[in-house]
Amino acid sequence: MKQGSKQLFIQTGSLVAGFMVWVLISSLMPFIKVDIQLSSSQIAWATAVPVILGSLLRVPIGYCTNRYGARILFTISFIILLIPIALLSYANSLLTLILGGFLLGIGGAVFSIGVTSLPKYYEKTKHGFINGIYGAGNIGTAITSFSAPVLATAYGWRNAIKIFLIIVLIFALLNFIFGDKKERKVHISLLEQIKEVYKNPKLWFLSLFYFITFGSFVAFTIYLPSFLVNHFELDKVDAGLRTAGFIALATFFRPIGGWLGDKVNPFLILMAVFFSLTFAGFLLSFTPSLPIYSFGCLLVAFFAGLGNGAIFKLVPLYFSNQAGIVNGIVSAMGGLGGFFPPIILTILFGWTGHYAIGFMSLSEFSLASLVIVVWLYYQDKLDISAKIVNHALDGICVTDVNGIIQSVNPAFTKITGYSQAEVIGKTPSVLQSGEHDNEFYKKMWFSLKTNGVWEGYIWNKRKNNEIYREWLTITAIKDDVGETKNFVGMFYEDNEKS
Repeated sequence: MKQGSKQLFIQTGSLVAGFMVWVLISSLMPFIKVDIQLSSSQIAWATAVPVILGSLLRVPIGYCTNRYGARILFTISFIILLIPIALLSYANSLLTLILGGFLLGIGGAVFSIGVTSLPKYYEKTKHGFINGIYGAGNIGTAITSFSAPVLATAYGWRNAIKIFLIIVLIFALLNFIFGDKKERKVHISLLEQIKEVYKNPKLWFLSLFYFITFGSFVAFTIYLPSFLVNHFELDKVDAGLRTAGFIALATFFRPIGGWLGDKVNPFLILMAVFFSLTFAGFLLSFTPSLPIYSFGCLLVAFFAGLGNGAIFKLVPLYFSNQAGIVNGIVSAMGGLGGFFPPIILTILFGWTGHYAIGFMSLSEFSLASLVIVVWLYYQDKLDISAKIVNHALDGICVTDVNGIIQSVNPAFTKITGYSQAEVIGKTPSVLQSGEHDNEFYKKMWFSLKTNGVWEGYIWNKRKNNEIYREWLTITAIKDDVGETKNFVGMFYEDNEKS
């Protein structure tokens, strides 16, 4: 087996195990609250706390993966996870639940390891799909949401937790033995990497997008078991099964989102994602019946899964040299997106007696993200156009309808000697050589006004007063109603004297 395929298998399995542990408390809360008396707000905090460390640790873990490799990071993480699992199996108070849950966050933080390590083994055209396959390790939350209530019913919730000690120990050994000892390392300080990326607005846009898509996935995962039992009065196993279905759907479509991101512009996928999440949040805000509520949740699962995969296609496209730290920051924001909603929903329910405002917030944030995605999509197209102009070998000069220079490209500066700052706001007459009479320029403007184009040889003068000949094409740029808005001149130097 090739090293890339081998590591994909091991690391995806490790993510499954990490996420299985990460949601232990939320999956077993309907059982835990029978033995430990907790208020609704205490339940919200106990289920949300694992998300805190699971989010904040993703940044340093992403960095450390680049520096030390996935083998070391996964092994150490699973060894540490033995502590909170053992502690929770003997929990008898809110304090022990909070302490154990806080350290359980490491199970969610390991996500940064694979998305940083695995792209090293594959070409860029496969990064979206590979990260999507790895991200399918989210299925670990579904496994726990379904199996933990079943195990708790049969053996008690404390014994159910102890079973996870075996799983974590197995994956610690698997990574230590079969992890790649020769993984390529990146030795750049954490501070230096942060300095390179924190001013880039795309980092924070991607963080916002993942805050919503992965945040909604995590929030629904940890909140649904208790919500379905308390609000719709479902039995614990049924609630766990429905939550597992939500997770499975989101997980299945995550690699599809990554695969689609390899085939089409990821921004087009995100447009569909945020439009649909806007509708789903709006639908859920009306506190519908169970069938309609289920439909809204499935919409969230489907499109959140697609969005999760598409977003991590964009990270290596924009930050190929800082993938570790950026993956950490983006995924940390996604984790935090799962921390706040359950708490906010509980507080709002206490104030208003319903969840409408909380779900409407999902709709509004998604709508705002949709607007940003549309803007980024067209901005991306403009960036491509700008790069074409800036890398053209021909000189390019853009003027307004009155002939005032608006912009020039680097080739213009190379040929004429004038920088952009020296010609902006002036007319092309700064280049006049004196070799042509007024009749020449009158014919040029007449052709532009009647035909919209002029081309021919012209003698111009560089900044150093050297006269040269160029072939010049001037085109009138018109708006939708046919009015001229700009003129674009493209030229190249003709070295043959005639």
